[in-house]
Amino acid sequence: MLKETPSFHIKTVLTHYVEMICKFTDLMFIWMVNCMNAFGEQEILIATVGTEPQVITLVLDSLLLKGCNIDEVVLFYTQSPLVMGGIEKIQREIESEFYPKIILRSVLITGEKTALDDFRTANDVNSMLKIIYKVIKDYKQKGAKIHLSVSGGRKVMGIMAMVVAQILFRAEDRLWYLITEGWKPGNSQDMHISNLNSHLLIEVPVVRWEESSLLLGMEEFASPLDLIRWQEKLIDNKRMRRRREFVEHWLSKAERQVAQLACQGWDNAMIAGYLHKQERTVVNQMTSIYGKMHEWLEFPDCRVERSVLIAELAPYFALRTDDIG
Repeated sequence: MLKETPSFHIKTVLTHYVEMICKFTDLMFIWMVNCMNAFGEQEILIATVGTEPQVITLVLDSLLLKGCNIDEVVLFYTQSPLVMGGIEKIQREIESEFYPKIILRSVLITGEKTALDDFRTANDVNSMLKIIYKVIKDYKQKGAKIHLSVSGGRKVMGIMAMVVAQILFRAEDRLWYLITEGWKPGNSQDMHISNLNSHLLIEVPVVRWEESSLLLGMEEFASPLDLIRWQEKLIDNKRMRRRREFVEHWLSKAERQVAQLACQGWDNAMIAGYLHKQERTVVNQMTSIYGKMHEWLEFPDCRVERSVLIAELAPYFALRTDDIG
């Protein structure tokens, strides 16, 4: 049996020593950045939490390395024993000297009557959506810049958090997702970055409702579901105004009569008989209506036919109590 040479032992020790020095250097750099950021603009990290608590501190470390001034960390979590244990680990890290002046706030997801340990019904998901919406809304009303991480927790938590981001985010807010190379559930829970190349914090694009004129005054809504219903009503009203514009300003009087009857399910022969016209005349008028609707809908590559006409104009004609003239 071959004996290990002294040089082999020296090389192993040196390699281990270098790795420890690199890890210590990375941690010290994060600590120094955190200390310097304590005097800058204040920002909030909001995150969903699951059974892997290190996701939170890894995201926090990554944001600090990017120069973000994280003043407070807000966690959404369920009353699952594994998740609760992770919350305790995160709390110990946040309260350590590694994160000076960072405040931790933990928000338990509750249902209609009790705290939730998982999401089993639509009501559970809606309750979670309302809680996330209220917390982020409160911070936005205070003028805070939000960093929202959807890297941890159940997928449905991340999805609902993204919905809230679309509703409440402004240009300065950011949505993040952490990618960890080679990591799998059950691996060791290193609470801090040991290798800068093994973690990638990517920014997720957000289509913000705040940019829409439809949502001016949206802060008045306590529930995101009420806001969504209000938006749908506004969109329906806008769509109905466009339909009225098409019928009243794009179509002739004769075409309006033909279109209304077509939307009631009448075929060309029935329309012609009712209006005392030749069927060829109705066919020509329908062709003219299709051409105008093609331009109105801006369908360059799609064909407008009877089904499209009915889908667009039947709701408009159904609300009218008078005859089209």
